[in-house]
Amino acid sequence: MGSDSEAEKSAQKEKKKISALAPIAKPLAGKKLSRRTFKLVRRAAEHKCLKRGVKEVVKTIRRGNKGFCVIAGNISPIDVITHLPILCEEADIPYIYVSSKEDLANAGATKRPTCCVLVLTKPMKGELGQEQQEKLKADYDQVVSDVSELTSSMF
Repeated sequence: MGSDSEAEKSAQKEKKKISALAPIAKPLAGKKLSRRTFKLVRRAAEHKCLKRGVKEVVKTIRRGNKGFCVIAGNISPIDVITHLPILCEEADIPYIYVSSKEDLANAGATKRPTCCVLVLTKPMKGELGQEQQEKLKADYDQVVSDVSELTSSMF
């Protein structure tokens, strides 16, 4: 009996997340792609290959660095992130929306909810070991290919 109410609570949380989504949140990652994306963000955070927050992401993109942008879909006011997809498209950077800024912050190893993160393939300072670099690159390539498939199916 207790597990039934738990299932109902999680379903209600999921509905709240979806109802709070911004209308521009497209392409939106499904459950499977969200899990893969969060795994990639977590691994990038461990290896210091992650830029968090709108200011930092915009600055990194304008400097010409390449990566993969993950944007939270439940941002209010929406004006905070409306310029990011355009910036990413101009710089030829793949991007995806996820349903929750809280989940994105958890994956990015911060307690504070974050609007967006930019996953880089290598750290800005220092170097990674060969094995760690290959694992990160493999995850990165997998997620980016899934995102490009999703984006191409939309249009």
